[in-house]
Amino acid sequence: MASSLLELTATIVSSHASVTEMSGEDLLLELQKVHGALQKLEVETGEGVERGEGKGPAVTLKKAFQPDQISCMLCGKSGMKTLARHLAQVHGIKPGEYRKQFGIPSNQALTAKNFSEARRRMAQEKGLADNLAKARAVRAAKLAAKGGAEKKPAKAPRVPKQKQQMSA
Repeated sequence: MASSLLELTATIVSSHASVTEMSGEDLLLELQKVHGALQKLEVETGEGVERGEGKGPAVTLKKAFQPDQISCMLCGKSGMKTLARHLAQVHGIKPGEYRKQFGIPSNQALTAKNFSEARRRMAQEKGLADNLAKARAVRAAKLAAKGGAEKKPAKAPRVPKQKQQMSA
């Protein structure tokens, strides 16, 4: 589609240039602007046709969620650690829509398991949960001193579901 996109851009700009006087810079800017607009339209409208929404996923659910990488079930691209940015930039959809489309449970992370585990270990080693709890306590104390006791108390640190299940 890239060559036809370029051909379409050239046709549109040449038609516009035939009726409007344009300098060399104006012509280049117009080419860039039209090409960008056509690419955006291609992603918004043509993406669903190209990936075959009615045909099913490009990869199976089991193959999409590997321990060391994650694959997109829409286009089949693999080797990613997280999926949210890819979904937004390439397909223009949100993770919730992606989950609905393929029946992915909400407790299934859209990241590679090893990547999530490494990030969790790093946060624990750095004591980020403890730092957050301390910061919330300091903030609550400042609010209490400033505005009185009618403010909300500090939130307890959030424990991820995985950790709750492991301790049970």
